[in-house]
Amino acid sequence: MASAFKSESKYKAFIIAVVTFGIAYGLQKAVIDNYLAEIVNMTQFDRGVSEFFRELPGLLLVFILAVMYEFSAESIFRAGALIAMSGMILQALVPAQRVLVTLAIFIFSLGDHMMFGMRSTIALQYSREGHGGSALGIQNSAYQFGTLAGYIIVAIVFFFLSSKLNLFRPVFWSSAIIIALGLMISLNMTGRSKHDNTVSRFYFRRKYFKFYMLEVFYGARKQIFFTFGPYLLVLFYGAGAMAISILFAVSAIATFICSPLVGKIIDRLGYKIVMVMDTLILVIVCFFYGFAHHIFPMHIAFIVCCVNYILDAVISLASMASNVYVQDISDNPDEVRATISTGVSVNHLITILIALFGGWIWQTMGIETLFMLSAIFGLFNSAYAASI
Repeated sequence: MASAFKSESKYKAFIIAVVTFGIAYGLQKAVIDNYLAEIVNMTQFDRGVSEFFRELPGLLLVFILAVMYEFSAESIFRAGALIAMSGMILQALVPAQRVLVTLAIFIFSLGDHMMFGMRSTIALQYSREGHGGSALGIQNSAYQFGTLAGYIIVAIVFFFLSSKLNLFRPVFWSSAIIIALGLMISLNMTGRSKHDNTVSRFYFRRKYFKFYMLEVFYGARKQIFFTFGPYLLVLFYGAGAMAISILFAVSAIATFICSPLVGKIIDRLGYKIVMVMDTLILVIVCFFYGFAHHIFPMHIAFIVCCVNYILDAVISLASMASNVYVQDISDNPDEVRATISTGVSVNHLITILIALFGGWIWQTMGIETLFMLSAIFGLFNSAYAASI
C-alpha cells in the first residue's frame, strides 16, 4: 500500500474503514435476497420495484452532493455511513411489509451510494502520481475482503442455526453495529480534501461525455447481474441463504485476488484496452447464465450459473478503468471528485430503468431475454470504449 498511497495521507484509517463497511455490507447482501423471497414474499416484478428504489439514490447523488458541495470527501463519506446505519436499523425494526422494507432499503442505499462515490474519490486523492489504478485496486480489494468476511459469517451462522431460528433480523442488527464501528474508525481520517470554488456544483463537462456514456452502458449491464443474478438462483434454482452467502464469499475471494492485478493491468496496458477486452468474456457469461437450464440438467445448470456469476464479478473490476480515464483527462483532483460523482448519477439513469423493467422482462419474456440484453449492453460498452 505504501507504494500506491502518499505517505502523508490518512490512507490506513481509510482502508480499515473500508474493510469495516465491507463487512457490514456483506452481512446485509448475503441475506437480503432470501429475506425478500422467503419472508417478504416478493415476486420477480416486486424485486425489480424494490431495486428501483434501492438504485434511486444513485440517480439523486449528483443533487445530494451539490447540497453538500462545501463538505470534504471525508465528511461526505462519514455522513453516508451515518445514513446507512440508520437504514439498517430501520431494516431490523420494521415488519416484513413490502413498502416499509423498501423504505429501509432506500435509506440504507442512500448512505451506501454516498460512501461509494467517495471511496474512489478518496483513493485517487490519497494515491501517488501515476498509481491511481493501483490505489483503486487496493481500495476495492479492501472492500471485497470485508464483504468476504460478512459472507463467511453468514454462511457459518446459517449452517449451524438456520433450521432453529429466524436469523435475518439479528444479521441486520449486526450490520448496523458494524457500520457504527466503521464510522468511528473513519473519524481518524483527519485529512480534509478541499473543494474548488470555481467549479460548478452540478458538474457536467463536454470533455467527459464519453465517460458518461460508458457509465450508462456499464450501469445497464451491471444492474441485471447484481439484481437478478442472485434472485434467479433463489427463485428458479431454490438456493438458500447459506448457498448464496458461500457463492458471494467465493466471488469476493476472486475479486479480492484479482482487483490489485486488474489495477496494475490498467496502469500497464492502459484503460482503453481493459475496457474493450472485458466484454468478450461478458458475452459468454451472459449466454450461459440465461441458457444453462436448457443445456444442462438443473443441478449442473445451477453450478454453471454460480461459476458465471463469479466470472462476472471479476470482469466487472474493469469498471475501475473509467475512473482512471477521468483522472487522466482532468485538470485537478476536485474535478475528478465531481466527475466521478456525476458519473454515478448518470450510471443510474439507466440502472433504475433496468431495475424497474427487468423483473417484468423476466416474467413476460423469460430470463434468457434479460441476460442477452445484458450482453448487448456490454457490447455497446466495448464499442464505445474503442472510440476513446
